[in-house]
Amino acid sequence: MTATDSATVRRRRVFVPAPAAALPPPQPQDPPIYRALMRTWADRGRTLPGRHDPEWVRLAAPPDGLSRLTAGQDPFSATRDQRGDGR
Repeated sequence: MTATDSATVRRRRVFVPAPAAALPPPQPQDPPIYRALMRTWADRGRTLPGRHDPEWVRLAAPPDGLSRLTAGQDPFSATRDQRGDGR
């Protein structure tokens, strides 16, 4: 065996620090024409992308009668059996 044999040579370890946590890239600003359009829509009370819309929440909510039903009830179907026919 020689002195350069891997069993006899100490290997030097080099510490390499992990890269710093990368910050997310800054959000690009909207083009001026888009900002102007958003301002116009807001002034007219229109719905804006990414903003809470109370009218949509109201329209998308289930009717009052449906929200009170328990699981398994289907308000849109009726029994196929006639009442009192003895089945």
